[in-house]
Amino acid sequence: MRWHHNIDCSIKRPSPPKDTAAMIRSVRFNSTQAGLKKTALHDLHVELGGNMVPFAGYSMPVAYKGQSHIESHRWTRTHAGLFDVSHMLQSTLQGKDAVNFLHKVTPTDFQQLHPGVGTLSVLLNPNGGIVDDTLITKQSAHDFYMVTNAACAERDSQFLVDELKSVADAKWTPITDRSLLALQGPDAHRVLQHVLAWDQSLADLYFGQRRSYKLFNGAYIDVARSGYTGEDGFEVSIPNEDALQFAQSLLDNEMTKPIGLAARDSLRLEAGLCLYGHELDESITPVEAALSWVISKSRRNITEGVKFNGYDKIIDQINNKTHKSLRVGYRYQTKGPAARTGSKIFLPDGKTEVGHVTSGSASPSLDNINIGQGYVLKPHNKRGTNLLVQVRNKLLPIELVKMPFVPSNYYRG
Repeated sequence: MRWHHNIDCSIKRPSPPKDTAAMIRSVRFNSTQAGLKKTALHDLHVELGGNMVPFAGYSMPVAYKGQSHIESHRWTRTHAGLFDVSHMLQSTLQGKDAVNFLHKVTPTDFQQLHPGVGTLSVLLNPNGGIVDDTLITKQSAHDFYMVTNAACAERDSQFLVDELKSVADAKWTPITDRSLLALQGPDAHRVLQHVLAWDQSLADLYFGQRRSYKLFNGAYIDVARSGYTGEDGFEVSIPNEDALQFAQSLLDNEMTKPIGLAARDSLRLEAGLCLYGHELDESITPVEAALSWVISKSRRNITEGVKFNGYDKIIDQINNKTHKSLRVGYRYQTKGPAARTGSKIFLPDGKTEVGHVTSGSASPSLDNINIGQGYVLKPHNKRGTNLLVQVRNKLLPIELVKMPFVPSNYYRG
């Protein structure tokens, strides 16, 4: 599947940049010299009353007028929320050496992945630390689609370019002319189905799969059944020039409301998902981040062929439990202010520090009880362990619990 497959060729579109390094320099120049970048939906956000804030070099809506953060959050859990995530970096990786390259920079087996299927993985530095988390979809044997975080776009770009220098036949190309929209919630499939052509059906598109669909107006979109809320939903890649009409057609449905960054963060926290720069960074391995499942079993005993970055360290952590701390989830056992990033975690004696908070907030889906994620030293990281978190000058009781905090509702057929 190619990106412009079946798109109306009468519309002129900018060709992909020939020089990836030049593109990176251009992005850096535009974001620093010309102010904040804007997505194709920027004017629509303003028209809808979006409270626009700087985020990852873009002007993005944190919330919308007449709709509180909690209302936006709960609407997504019960109906359908539309998120503009066009600030995230879309790209393709193509060539006969594409799989070998992915097997060097990620611990996931992409040889065994079926075409049209995507999976969450992580980009690894030479020490096994996480450069970024990423969703990678296999489009064909030598063709992959990638989505990485907006805040890491420049670092990811440079990392991939540098790692590719020793690869003979693999080309990484950023996609600069397409928007990315996330439609999330239990009514998402009804809303999206309504704007598809009459002969198109989402019924056999399952969680993790991605394919092209024709819209009622004849345009084509690329749809992945995925998202970062824990709900059923879709991430839709669409040409910039078609994005506004598409978004408006989704919002014309009374089941859909626009949702901003604030609710996106609280939804992902309830879903037990990581946020780069909080739960993940280059000093943390996937084992420490409780993401060992992204390390394919077929890649845990490599005797020949490509080993992923940090292989020896990561496999030692899996086999010998040599890591000292682990990502955990917790919930308050009493009322009190939410613990924020960096808050210290103590044993019940209130003196022995055993960890720190990476994300924390009230949970709109759980009657606003405070929840969070953090890293806790072994052996104090087991579920059911009672600890204390420091908020200002108070120590508040917490219990380590299983994640996700609310049940996931992915559509698996």
